[in-house]
Amino acid sequence: MHELAHVIHDPEFWVLIAFILVLALGFWKKVHSAAGNALDGRAAKIKEQLDEARRLREEAQAMLAEYQRKQRDSLQEAEGIVAQAKSEAERLAVQAAKDLEATLERRQRLALDKISLAEAKAIAEVRSIAVDVAIAAARQVIVEQLDQQRAGGLIDQAIAELPQRLH
Repeated sequence: MHELAHVIHDPEFWVLIAFILVLALGFWKKVHSAAGNALDGRAAKIKEQLDEARRLREEAQAMLAEYQRKQRDSLQEAEGIVAQAKSEAERLAVQAAKDLEATLERRQRLALDKISLAEAKAIAEVRSIAVDVAIAAARQVIVEQLDQQRAGGLIDQAIAELPQRLH
């Protein structure tokens, strides 16, 4: 212990301790400064990365909002197209029903006209046949019942009535 006490009282020892402390403080300042600068640089780099990430996030959110708006617009447009197509289909169905009804009505009228025409033609043919039968029957009755003298009287009477019938 004596040697330790002697060393503690020696001024050179204290100069050495002071020198080592000065060197350690100088080294500490440089290391601390370098570490601080390195940490500051690292913090600045991290801040830049965070700012870049924030900017990219904001851009991504803006793009997402834009795409969502476009999707909503597209959905609304699609719904409009579907509604318009349904409306057009309903309009076409109504028009087709009207056209079908008009066609059926026209065909029914044509059929009725054909039936009336055929009926009139049949009636005319029946009348013609009836007239022919009546004329033939009258001719036969006249031939059987009419003698020469009576026939001449009927002819004279028809000639006399002719001017009245022509006017």
